[in-house]
Amino acid sequence: MSNYEHEKQYEQKHLDEVLDLIDKKEQKLRGSIQSAESEARNLNAHFFDDVKLDYDGYSTSMDTALSIHQQQQMLAERQNAWQHSNKQLSTLRRLKKKPYFARVDFEETGEKPETIYIGLGSFADRDDHFLIYDWRAPISSIYYDGKLGKVTYHAPNGEQEVDMTKKRQFMIENGKIENMFDTDESIGDQMLLEVLGEKSSTQMKSIVTTIQKEQNRIIRNTKDDLLFVQGAAGSGKTSAILQRIAYLLYRYRGNLTSSNVIMFSPNQLFNDYIENVLPEMGEQNMVQMTYWQFVSRRLPNMEVENLFEQFENSEKNDAIKEFKDSLTFFKMLTRYAQMLKQKGVIFKDIYFRDKKQPFFSKEKIKEIYYSFPDNYKLVNRIDATKESLVNSLNHMITRESKKAWVSRIIESLSQEQLNQLYDRPDQEFESGEKEERFLARKIVIKELKKVNRKINHNQFLNLPKQYINFLRLVGRSIDFTKYNFSQNEWEEHIEDVIAGFKNHKIKMTDVSAYLYLYDLLTGRRTNYEMRYAFIDEIQDYTPFQLAYLRYNFPRAKFTMLGDLNQAIFTKDASHDLLSQISSLFDADKTSVVQLTKSYRSTKQITDFTKAILTHGEKIEAFNRQGPKPAFYQQADFSTAIESLAKIIQENNQSDLTSAVITKDLASAKEVFEALKQLGVKTTLIASANQRLVPGTIIVPSYLAKGLEFDAVVMWNPAADVYANVDESQLVYTIASRAMYKLDLIYYGKLSPLLNVDKTLYIDK
Repeated sequence: MSNYEHEKQYEQKHLDEVLDLIDKKEQKLRGSIQSAESEARNLNAHFFDDVKLDYDGYSTSMDTALSIHQQQQMLAERQNAWQHSNKQLSTLRRLKKKPYFARVDFEETGEKPETIYIGLGSFADRDDHFLIYDWRAPISSIYYDGKLGKVTYHAPNGEQEVDMTKKRQFMIENGKIENMFDTDESIGDQMLLEVLGEKSSTQMKSIVTTIQKEQNRIIRNTKDDLLFVQGAAGSGKTSAILQRIAYLLYRYRGNLTSSNVIMFSPNQLFNDYIENVLPEMGEQNMVQMTYWQFVSRRLPNMEVENLFEQFENSEKNDAIKEFKDSLTFFKMLTRYAQMLKQKGVIFKDIYFRDKKQPFFSKEKIKEIYYSFPDNYKLVNRIDATKESLVNSLNHMITRESKKAWVSRIIESLSQEQLNQLYDRPDQEFESGEKEERFLARKIVIKELKKVNRKINHNQFLNLPKQYINFLRLVGRSIDFTKYNFSQNEWEEHIEDVIAGFKNHKIKMTDVSAYLYLYDLLTGRRTNYEMRYAFIDEIQDYTPFQLAYLRYNFPRAKFTMLGDLNQAIFTKDASHDLLSQISSLFDADKTSVVQLTKSYRSTKQITDFTKAILTHGEKIEAFNRQGPKPAFYQQADFSTAIESLAKIIQENNQSDLTSAVITKDLASAKEVFEALKQLGVKTTLIASANQRLVPGTIIVPSYLAKGLEFDAVVMWNPAADVYANVDESQLVYTIASRAMYKLDLIYYGKLSPLLNVDKTLYIDK
């Protein structure tokens, strides 16, 4: 028997013993859960049997209260025991499938040699001896970080050094060791190749078994306020960030919950794609949303420009957009708000019943607002104004109740409606006059609640006019030539913004500034509960948006990740992003990590995609082999569709998940309908709110962000479709979604953006 077979037999015996202990522990837990559930049911059923109910005096009613409290405590204890056991059971179920994936042998100075096994969760025997260590435990980091020999790791009592003598990796399926190998690397290429060779699906998988050394640095970073991860397409940055969230929830258990963590992702499709990663590791999902959802939920009466509109109807003037997206614009708005303490806030009349005569005129509100001392901050000023208006409202109740409209309402009320106004059904009055006064007051208070609501919701502020006033002031104080547009273009732009407001529409380039101005004026409370904020696809955010998020979550540590080569909405402006946002954070608490190796795609696809970029040479391909990308030049649309239908059929026969990625939604719809006519079954993804489904999908480029597929067909990368130089990042994004097979079908002339070395592809 070879040494490998002997070692494998030993490891299989150890695995069988661990699985046997897991089974026994699972049975025991099931029993304790049933017992806890039964006790809770019994306590609930007989809750008042053991409770002393006595209302004769203070002391006896205190006994009653204490008795109830004791019963409630017992119920809570049973509930906690049940929840704890349930969580343990959930961990055991995960461990049964794949108890562990690594073994590490090491020796501390002066101590006996130790062997530990590392898995998705911890598992100890009855003597609290750990048979499996959670991959997030401090000692587990030596597996990810070091080669054999001297390795250090961060323990609760400081930095520790050990001598690592073995690092073994396992591929376990259904309780059997399918493969195992010893390596000196953090994760051996053999294991990576096996994991990366698995088929893609509609759900992202956890990468715990294949975390690389540089990814581990990202996952376990706890010191920085800003961690900026620049990673090539397919470098595992999003996966590493999800493991980072799982690590932080483990490290700060008891002080940090998933509700203290927020993640901003590119679109809802992507949210669906990653939704199982944290639950797979036994953690609840964090708060998750897109930036569009974050801003639009605060503007229910306005239509905020969505992803489709952003991509399809880009700004008429990119220079103006770049200026408004900048930190300069953010700082100007901050200064403008400070000026409003002295003068310049624009108010609206508040109406009650008479639409011609204001109940509180804007002039009166302005007078109140600026009547307070100069040292009042904006938030104090708005609060004091609201308090003054509500006081005035209370003083108006008596006056208003004598008006004719109140008498008319009382006369029109049915007996049932009158009964609802009385304090109790049998309420009596000394006279009819007193009854009428009582009813009049009740009616006025009820009706004035509408005015009170307007006051409390700051509806006396005229925010659209205030924002336009700010834009006009910017126009009077800045020389726009240094920003590459003219004064006239700025004035035209303001008219466009006004036209949008009239139609209850607002563009993404305005929405952050609009909300920030409102927040500054009203002193809206920022979110102090969020401790960690994660922003994916950072290259499609603007410096203004990031500064606004920093303002919203002042106590959060930020992790920003993306690929500046994949900027779809910000294009070339994205390369200046890091230098701009760094100024928002302490330089000593900022780290930048670069992930240059791409694991998603085969070497052939990675070499091809990096050739599309001007500085693509920085990207390293992982040595996984596959076919070269293939170009299909066709005469016209119909022959291109026939060619596409054949490729989809081939991919289906090879059991590859496929995506046809078009530039825009119109093309996606056109291709979908044409394939339907040929009887080819596909799913059109036309909106970010759709779910990813098995089978071939057709998707516009801006919804494919962060996703990956076994096979990708790039539809019609022709010269008249991808004409602009700044679209090379979009072409790169589309092509880099492919893991194993990339086909490009076009008719007409090929886009010059794909003018790459002919040895990197084949013509078919």
